[in-house]
Amino acid sequence: MSRKVQRSEVCADCSAPDPGWSSINRGGWPPALLQMVQTLASNGANSIWEHSLLDPAQVQSGRRKPNPQDKVHPTKSEFIRAKYQMLAFVHKLPCRDDDGVTTKDLSKQLHSSVRTGSLETCLRLLSLGAQANFFHPEKGTTPLHVAAKAGQVLQAELLVVYGADPGAPDINGRTPMDYARQAGQVELAERLVECQYELTDRLAFYLCGRRPDHKNGHYIIPQMADRARPKCPTQSLDLSELAKAAKKKLQALNNRLFEDLAMDVYDEVDRRRTMRCG
Repeated sequence: MSRKVQRSEVCADCSAPDPGWSSINRGGWPPALLQMVQTLASNGANSIWEHSLLDPAQVQSGRRKPNPQDKVHPTKSEFIRAKYQMLAFVHKLPCRDDDGVTTKDLSKQLHSSVRTGSLETCLRLLSLGAQANFFHPEKGTTPLHVAAKAGQVLQAELLVVYGADPGAPDINGRTPMDYARQAGQVELAERLVECQYELTDRLAFYLCGRRPDHKNGHYIIPQMADRARPKCPTQSLDLSELAKAAKKKLQALNNRLFEDLAMDVYDEVDRRRTMRCG
């Protein structure tokens, strides 16, 4: 994140003075996503991500933030992964027999809060265990439906980061994208479409260098795209018997295994893209 975009006196992850770079090179960020991160940073989100590190009782545990002099790999990179990906330092509620009730209550609070601009409140609820895809039994909607209807663009970004499904139907089969369009939030609706197809669009672009235009119902199937472009650097996909057998194995995977595989492939493509950007 450029110093020109977001000025900070010290690095949030290692306390280095006058940081001029983001912890991980993410290439170009969508404007709404970047604004969401900036808003959280300026409203004290670091105290949520580092809750246990700020607790004096945790001093004895030996856990600490990296120093500016520490190496990026592995010291800083491992801390960043633990802090943001594993949420290792956020406040967690004690385990109880009625944890399901607690999670439901937190999720209901989230469902109500996303209609407001209090982004840090929703981050705190999510870090405590509120479910981004919670389906409200009385309202018949998810938090993302509520945020879309209220035009809360940054809340929608935060929910998607935490796994909210842009294509989730409400009790009447309408998606958050439908809610955004009905509310006149055209840009938000288009952004939710981007989020919904982020995985397939990223893979299609990696394979054949093209992105679909979902405004016109345009989708790219890499195999067909490559056939239509014989000079494509990736060449056409191998349609040998081995490839056909592999396709059958993919089709035989259950949803959970297919999701895990898709995430692994996405992460690998993301890693290669990040290395090229760096």
